[in-house]
Amino acid sequence: MAESQDENVDPRMFEQLRLDRPHGARVYDYFLGGKDNFAIDRQAAEHLLQAFPGFRTAALSNRMWMHRAARYAAEQGITQFLDIGTGIPTSPNLHEVVQEITPSAHVVYADNDPIVLAHSRALLVSKPEGKTAYLEADVTDPQKILNSNEVKELIDFSRPVALSIVGVFHYLPDALEPYDLVRQLVEPLAPGSLLIFSHCTPDFAPELWERAMVVYKADGGDAQVRSKEEVTRFFDGTELVEPGVVSPFRWYPDEETDRLVEKGEFTDIMCSLWVGVGRKP
Repeated sequence: MAESQDENVDPRMFEQLRLDRPHGARVYDYFLGGKDNFAIDRQAAEHLLQAFPGFRTAALSNRMWMHRAARYAAEQGITQFLDIGTGIPTSPNLHEVVQEITPSAHVVYADNDPIVLAHSRALLVSKPEGKTAYLEADVTDPQKILNSNEVKELIDFSRPVALSIVGVFHYLPDALEPYDLVRQLVEPLAPGSLLIFSHCTPDFAPELWERAMVVYKADGGDAQVRSKEEVTRFFDGTELVEPGVVSPFRWYPDEETDRLVEKGEFTDIMCSLWVGVGRKP
């Protein structure tokens, strides 16, 4: 859906796409410079930027880190990936990154935004040796994801899996029991599996983030940012890979990441994320 199509959205499509409130995948798309968002998402995004100017930087650093973490998992020999909260496809997508290393890798994507489904063709262009699949599902229903035909067909739970949950759980308040949701997703994974996880934090700029949460909720969204200690709890039951839970640009930075740090664009405040990779023993 392009920006110019807002005015022509069919009322039934309006309801199906839940355009009465901003959606994280579409707000994230706006921050990354994409066009697959609507007026409600752009309004929320601009309000967020007024409250905390670092959102675009945070989104970029998050995506760049996801690429590095996925590459790390593939280099560790993992050939199966489950990516929950995929977001709107932006090349290179996770399967493009890992299949450059392991062409036969299997990747299952899951997201709850119908717009992602509309663009899922981009997620299904796998290398011939590998396989990808997409399902419309919500992270608040882990069993639906784990028991889906897509997961059953592409994921062998007797072998290690990389579970990618990147930039998702700050949309889940404590009332949705987020720690239990992650536990349910990690539980069936084989030893040697990896949890790839990132989460927004107020730790570096608490007043700005408090304001951002107020405006996002006023626009109809829901979110809860968490401290380093709270984010680290998501890795319970896994062993953190060095350097542990850190800002994204400190996790095995590549040349481009170092360049943005040197330019002063990637800082703790502007990125305001905790990221990490945990290995299931």
